[in-house]
Amino acid sequence: MCLSLVGMINTDLGYYLRKKGNSFFSQRSAQGAPPDGHWRFLVLCAELVQNHLYLSDIEVSRNELRSALRETRQFVAARQLKLETYHARDILNLKTTFGL
Repeated sequence: MCLSLVGMINTDLGYYLRKKGNSFFSQRSAQGAPPDGHWRFLVLCAELVQNHLYLSDIEVSRNELRSALRETRQFVAARQLKLETYHARDILNLKTTFGL
């Protein structure tokens, strides 16, 4: 049983989970991240949700998701974002729809 999951999930991505109050956030590592690190981190978190490992869901704002897609140079996908908040299944659907 896991009460809290914080820290690096994959050191290659340049992002980690941190807790603030009762919420958890992703944060870029001080060592930096590859251009696609943010997107890959969000996908990894969404896959953890899909596989029922540690996370029950994630919520990503449209602006954060748009930023992650733009960093990956996926401008067409970034322009298609309409919702205010995206969840794990939405991120996995984007991955499939745009072949990311």
